[in-house]
Amino acid sequence: MNLIRFALRKPISILVLVAGLFFFGIGAIKDIKVDILPKMNLPVIYIAHPFGGYTPDQMEAYFAKNYVNVLPFSNGIKSVETKNIQGLMIMKLTYYEGTNMAQAAAELSALSNRIQAVFPPGTQPPFIIRFDASSLPIGQLVLSSKIRSNNELQDLANVYVRASFTSIPGLLSPAPFGGSPRTIEINVDPDLLRSHNMTPDQIVEAIRLNNQTAPSGNVRMGCKSYLFR
Repeated sequence: MNLIRFALRKPISILVLVAGLFFFGIGAIKDIKVDILPKMNLPVIYIAHPFGGYTPDQMEAYFAKNYVNVLPFSNGIKSVETKNIQGLMIMKLTYYEGTNMAQAAAELSALSNRIQAVFPPGTQPPFIIRFDASSLPIGQLVLSSKIRSNNELQDLANVYVRASFTSIPGLLSPAPFGGSPRTIEINVDPDLLRSHNMTPDQIVEAIRLNNQTAPSGNVRMGCKSYLFR
């Protein structure tokens, strides 16, 4: 009742108040940013390191433990959580509130590059992902085939399927995993090694020295120029 009496006694003030709310409301509606999942700037960073063919125990022994040993050099880490599956290690790093997350991501990138020397040969750098509610995965695409191998499916996912998502604005498509990396297996006869007084390390070194890529050159023959490897 008091509000009604005040409105009847001060009609002009009430009209000005209502008009102000109306006009300011229209301006707020035009300027406000609508986002289903707004940026929260949570102090969390994920490290995803794939390596095909390794079991969860091997991923923990060769990757997770090495990361845990070197991560104390980074500032502001509150807790570290790891999860290992076949061919993939995922690590969750939680930082204290107020930590500069851009600087934290840069430190993790430098430390991960430094620790590459202790990883198994052929290891690629990890994926360092800052956690954001607006970057949560919205779906998972699984490829399967009865006539194609895992390597062929991985090539299709990399070359065709993943590239088709780049035309969608605001959509990020991570690298696929699950296939086996291409490898060349060389079987050496132990008897032949012993007959030549050679070791397996010498075979590896010979293969490395004879498979280096050199710059191509041109050879002119008459009026033609040939390109050679």
